[in-house]
Amino acid sequence: MDSNKKILLVEVAEDEAPERIVLRDKLTQSGFAVVEAKDGEEGLGVALRDHPDVILLDLRMPKMDGMTMMGKLREDDWGKQVPVIVLTNYNANDQNVLKIITDRPSYYLLKTETPIKEVIDKIHEVLESRREGD
Repeated sequence: MDSNKKILLVEVAEDEAPERIVLRDKLTQSGFAVVEAKDGEEGLGVALRDHPDVILLDLRMPKMDGMTMMGKLREDDWGKQVPVIVLTNYNANDQNVLKIITDRPSYYLLKTETPIKEVIDKIHEVLESRREGD
């Protein structure tokens, strides 16, 4: 069971606030501890301080975008290993997305086409694969 696993949700998306709130609530109902950050700068600080089990990361954010945050995260020894699930509206063939999702362990989900249940299923899958790798 993945209860008590910490998920960091890094996404500003004021225009998508209802979806973010539903995602946060569904994650909490699924037994995850959810920590939120409103931009990449805050997200990087929270990630390095709290060491979440999985990071859900948007790419378009103010102050520091998701690509920059992930690059800085991967400079840290712990940050090299944490799974990152990129939730974005960018197409997987976009050069920026291709660059970031080749940096393992990372995964890509298209926000507009991925129901929240599939996001939660992906988190469980990622956590299970990490357990098997231990």
